[in-house]
Parts: sequence; C-alpha cells; structure tokens
Amino acid sequence: MIDNKSILVTGGTGSFGKSFTRYLLEHYKPKKIIIFSRDELKQFEMSQAFNGACMRYFIGDVRDLERLKKAMKDVDIVIHAAALKQVPTAEYNPMECIKTNVMGANNVIDAAIYNGVKKVIALSTDKAANPVNLYGATKLCSDKLFVAANNMVGSGETRFSVVRYGNVIGSRGSVVPFFRKLIQEGATELPITHEDMTRFWLKLDDAIAFVIRNLARMHGGETFIPKIPSIRMTDLAKAMAPDLPIKIIGIRPGEKLHEVMCPADDAYHTLEFDDHYVITPSISIAFKADYRANAAGETGHPVPHMFEYNSHNNPHFLTVEEIAELNRTLKL
Repeated sequence: MIDNKSILVTGGTGSFGKSFTRYLLEHYKPKKIIIFSRDELKQFEMSQAFNGACMRYFIGDVRDLERLKKAMKDVDIVIHAAALKQVPTAEYNPMECIKTNVMGANNVIDAAIYNGVKKVIALSTDKAANPVNLYGATKLCSDKLFVAANNMVGSGETRFSVVRYGNVIGSRGSVVPFFRKLIQEGATELPITHEDMTRFWLKLDDAIAFVIRNLARMHGGETFIPKIPSIRMTDLAKAMAPDLPIKIIGIRPGEKLHEVMCPADDAYHTLEFDDHYVITPSISIAFKADYRANAAGETGHPVPHMFEYNSHNNPHFLTVEEIAELNRTLKL
C-alpha cells in the first residue's frame, strides 16, 4: 500500500504531517514523501530532521490550484491535512477559514483528479458533526466535497474518503501543551471552560495508524471514525496538576460542551466494525461498493436506530491515573 508509492501530505509541516512522515520512514519504503505547505521556516526545520532521498518539500498553499496540480504530478496517495483549525480564530476570521478549508479542499480534489491520484484521504474533525462553530461548518462542507468528488472522476480511478477523529493529545495549539506551559510558569489555577465538558482523546501515533489502515479499507466515499476513549476536562486538570484549583471561565465562542463523531441523524448510514465506525455516503456514488465489507475484508453491521457516538455517552472514559500516564508518554 505504501512501499514504492509517492505520497503527498498537504499541511505536511504540522503535528500530523511530521509524525506521519516519521511513521512512514520507520515502517515503509515509500518512493517519495512530498511535504506541501506554505511556511518556509517550518519546511526548513522539518528538512533538518527528515532529509532522506525520498523526501521532497514544496512551498505552496491549498488555495492555489495550479501549484497543487504541479505538486501532485505522478503522486499515488494524497493525505489532506491542511486546514485552519483554531475555533476562536475562525469565528473572527470566517472568510479566511472558508478559503482554506472549503475552497482549498475543492482545489485538492481538482488537482487529484487532474493528475489521476489513486487514493485521497481528507482528515476531518469531530467538530464537523452537527457543527456549532465556523471551523466545524467548513470541515463538514469539506467532508461533503470529498464524498461527492467520487462522482466527478468519470472513467478515472481516483477515490476519495474521509477520516474523522477527536482531539489529538499534545498537537500544536491543544490543551495539554497549554496547561503544561501554565504550570511551568507557576500558575495558581487552571482554566476550564465548563465543569461538565468532555472530549474524545487520541494519541497521534494511533491517528496515523488509523489513517494508514483506512487506505487499505477504503472503497471511496466513506467517513471513517475510530473507537477511542473520552476524558472529562476536569480530570485532565487533576491529572496534570492535582494540587492546583480549577477556575471555570465559561464556554468560548463556537465551543461545544460535548463532541459528536457519529450524529444520530446519520445513524441510518452508519456501520459498526470491530474498532471503528463508517458513515456511508448519503448520496448515490457512481461506482458500486458494498460498504458492509471493506476492501481489507473486514465486515460491519448497521448501528441501532438513532444511534449517536459522542464524547459524553462513550462507554470508554479514561481515569485520572490513565490520563496522567498517557501524558507522560508525550514528546512535547
């Protein structure tokens, strides 16, 4: 699936892209890994760590279709990770978020079809399910674009799928490094937006492995969702600073109390597999696919009527001790 293939990662200098590159180099023998991003300093810094013969670095923005077309020449697999992701920033700069997350997604689709890329996986977010903020709304729009793109291919072989997962522990701009910074600076309390808030919790390596498994599973048109644990944000604070009090500061603009990954409204299209869920296309797809049996030979079954998978009703919650142990494994 990966050996002797050319893989392009948009937003490749981010937390996912760097760890994904490391994982590929440690476990596979890719022909090329192309890092496509707009920040020359981050590319320079990444090139110091990953400078093997298979590495390529392309300066470019997903808003630029012509540059994407050039970058995807002879590419077999595209992982679309580029996005504007900060919820409050997106609320105050909505059009910039739309340009990258929606128009940029459409450019990735057009460039992939133009170059005959075989497989494209777009990374999504739990915030795209029943979105209440601008970021989530743009990612839902992006997800819909990638699903519908399977009908734009014509006689070509390009296939598009989506991977949706929750908060990645320790990723850039996330809460764990933020709390660590506060603690190191001598904070006397930790801010929590709401005492009942829950979130899905996922290690970056697990997210990467899940994406790679879905390259083998995909027919095209699926939204893949891993079964992962939840945490209570108050438990995270206790795990990181058991002696510090918690200050409730109120929910920020566009923030949810609990996160959803499989909405009840999509239950009719949702299948359950051993370690993941699949939301099948709600529209007709040009090719025939039995989504109950994926391309890797695994079988799933329909979920119950009005089933919803969210961070609050999740049967698997991490304890304070498990959160603390998981945090100790992070390389921040």
